[in-house]
Amino acid sequence: MKTTSLPLGGQAAVPQLPRGRLRHWPAALLLLPFFVMLTLFCLAPMGWVLLNSVHTEQGLSLANYSDILSSPFYRQAFDNSLRISVWSSVIGLVISLLGAASLRRVSGRLRRLVVSITNMTSNLTGVPLAFAFIILVGTNGALTLLLRQWGLIEDLRLYSSNGVILIYTYFQIPLGVLLLYPAFDSLDDDWQAAASLLGAKLWQYWYHVGLPVLAPAILGTFILLFANAIGAYASAYALTQGNFNLITVRIASLVSGDIFLEPNMAAALSVLLMLMLLLVTAVNQWLLKKGARHAR
Repeated sequence: MKTTSLPLGGQAAVPQLPRGRLRHWPAALLLLPFFVMLTLFCLAPMGWVLLNSVHTEQGLSLANYSDILSSPFYRQAFDNSLRISVWSSVIGLVISLLGAASLRRVSGRLRRLVVSITNMTSNLTGVPLAFAFIILVGTNGALTLLLRQWGLIEDLRLYSSNGVILIYTYFQIPLGVLLLYPAFDSLDDDWQAAASLLGAKLWQYWYHVGLPVLAPAILGTFILLFANAIGAYASAYALTQGNFNLITVRIASLVSGDIFLEPNMAAALSVLLMLMLLLVTAVNQWLLKKGARHAR
């Protein structure tokens, strides 16, 4: 380390920082634990899944993928997972968008209270969430019995695809609100006032100004909600006892099943699930770039 010499009576010598790539090494060393954890818990399992997905009794081949794509049972699992994930993500996104927009219009104290409750409810997932829905709106749930006594309904079909969509939508809403709420800070209230002075109606402001500004956050939130839904397992399994055909349920049954133990087939299903998420993410990035070009 070099020092600069100063004349008598001057200030103390100021050390010079190393130039070039050497000055980035301390920061890079701080990231070393992160890369170790990423390798051990993300990259290494992913490599194991990719390798075992092409491993069969006859050696390396694509037989597992061929069996999955030619099986109506596995195709139904993909169809159910996609349908439930899309519907729960869309419904959750719409409700979250309205909720996040409403939070900007309330007082600061009420806003903080709602955000705190949202943070708390976002942690209610998995088996506890399914158990709570069974108690409330199951076949003999408290709310079901009350509505049946009033003559409003005969039964709530909770143990079906609609019930799974209902549960998935419930845990999508808090996550969507937490993701979209900061995005509304990019909207200036003066924009709506200026649009109103120019004769624009409220829907015209949102169509031409508000939604285009929020489009990247909305698309990004939809991708996260979709990934959150398609990878969910515990809630659907606890609700239907594994009788509803989903990709995650099939993967778990192939890995931990007592009769049909096929980890290589489960690895192939996992790879197809990852490819599906990569495709959705690529489409999202393409739409964002296309929107940015149109904005310019």
